[in-house]
Amino acid sequence: MTKIFLYNTLNRQKEEFIPIKAGAVGFYTCGPTVYNFAHIGNLRTYLFEDLLKRTLEYNGLSVKHVMNITDVGHLTGDQDMGEDKMEKGAAAEGRSAWDIASYYTAAFKEDLAALNVLSPNVWCRATDNIAEQIAMIETLEKKGFTYKTNDGIYFDTSLVKDYNKLSHLQLDELKEGARVEKNEEKKNPTDFALWKFSPKDVKRQMEWSSPWGVGFPGWHIECSAMSLKFLGEQLDIHCGGADHINVHHTNEIAQSEATTGKKFFNYWIHGAFLNIAGGKKMAKSEGNFLTLNNTFVDKGIDPLVYRLAVLSVHYRKPMEYSDEIILNTEKSLEHMRHQVADLGLFVGEINIDFKNNFLAALNDDLNSAQALAVAQELLKSDLSKADKLATILDFDKVLALNLKQEIPASVIDLAEERLAARRNRDFAQSDKLRDAIAALGFIVKDSGDSYVLMKQ
Repeated sequence: MTKIFLYNTLNRQKEEFIPIKAGAVGFYTCGPTVYNFAHIGNLRTYLFEDLLKRTLEYNGLSVKHVMNITDVGHLTGDQDMGEDKMEKGAAAEGRSAWDIASYYTAAFKEDLAALNVLSPNVWCRATDNIAEQIAMIETLEKKGFTYKTNDGIYFDTSLVKDYNKLSHLQLDELKEGARVEKNEEKKNPTDFALWKFSPKDVKRQMEWSSPWGVGFPGWHIECSAMSLKFLGEQLDIHCGGADHINVHHTNEIAQSEATTGKKFFNYWIHGAFLNIAGGKKMAKSEGNFLTLNNTFVDKGIDPLVYRLAVLSVHYRKPMEYSDEIILNTEKSLEHMRHQVADLGLFVGEINIDFKNNFLAALNDDLNSAQALAVAQELLKSDLSKADKLATILDFDKVLALNLKQEIPASVIDLAEERLAARRNRDFAQSDKLRDAIAALGFIVKDSGDSYVLMKQ
């Protein structure tokens, strides 16, 4: 197998990926907090993670993919201050927190499907794994890593000597970031909540009994508890957006390694932000909140245009979004599909040289832009059409751009009738059949003594 190299945030360098168990990969991706729709900046992260998963599988590895759904415990402030996003979202919409979670989870899954993002092997909701989270906090308590305040049970980060090993920031820098939201009872600015108590005289919709009182888990504990539950000894790769490095993932590592006494995941892979043209990060709080529906679907643009746009930029580089970029990418995807349609219907043999070049690009820290360049070289090469088609369809297992358009048998039958009419020089019937094909949403093009079919 060709070696795979990935940039590991933990060590700040590209490293050869070597799974714990030969041939298998344990893969955890931080899922959404389901109080609102995912914006396309969020979706960029899931697209890069899908590229990684498909690349691992393209290399012949078996991937067990776990993704969490955060449906409780994520507060409006990362430092355990403010309102629970789920409770706040429920109040704003006049629905229960459970209904909000169900609705936006379904919407998120629809977005992933529209982008050809493979579903994880395990979906796990925070609210389905409260017992595991409580058990983990009890272990941390027994080991002396916790303390109690008026609003919850906190993790003492001063007891972790290498707390900053993922962020690579000086402790003073991490403390400064944590001081934005001040909690006078915290021993250290970087300490974080493991369990939050329900406010007095307030009945929360989502709350549970615990050894410390009625309340709900903190945001960070869920990912630790669920990744350990579902991946156990196969803690290979943990992914997420770059915004998770300094707080969420740093805290996951601290509490997990304090619990088990073992290393928590070998590879930490992070994707860069999506910026609105001009360099501003996309965020709900900034008001520049674009969803897949209002940006693509409602405008009649294939969501896979966004997938191609994401693949065109390396996952660790900031990506700029603009209407012009999307328009150009839409043309590129249409052109690419036409190139594939022009290859006809007969599938030949996969060309090993082009496949090796494609694989080399992907295995060099997911260089998807170079992989796309290899695909274009293939389509412009002097290989036979049949072998080009076999090879590009093989590439599309990773690109997932639906390059081979599915054509109904009824449309193919009409095209065959039209071909017969052309051969009989019945051009009036040929034109009539062409119009019938167009009415079904397809274009038929003459190609020598044959034809090419493609979607309009």
